[in-house]
Amino acid sequence: MTRFNKLSMIAIALAVLGTSYSAASAETLWQFNHPRREQVNDRLGNQNYRIHQEVMEGELSPGQAAALHAEDHSIRLEERTMAGFNGGHITPYEQRLLNAQENGVSHQIGY
Repeated sequence: MTRFNKLSMIAIALAVLGTSYSAASAETLWQFNHPRREQVNDRLGNQNYRIHQEVMEGELSPGQAAALHAEDHSIRLEERTMAGFNGGHITPYEQRLLNAQENGVSHQIGY
């Protein structure tokens, strides 16, 4: 792996972690750990890990990884917006919608 690729991966990881930390700190612990929200966010975290693994294995380019991270970031923002309208939680219907979007990203990552 070239130095540029390593630096790209580090930059992507820091951007994702920084965004997650700042948004999570603005919510109460109960809101962030609501069971449906926790399930959605755990999946997003798992997909983030899978994207990094695929890049390290050479299965995804840094550009492809950035696009997948952007899709996941969009889903995470949508989840937070939905929770904002529902007193800090998401409905079962919203969870299904978010999971369907996550399924689309998951299929793009590979196995």
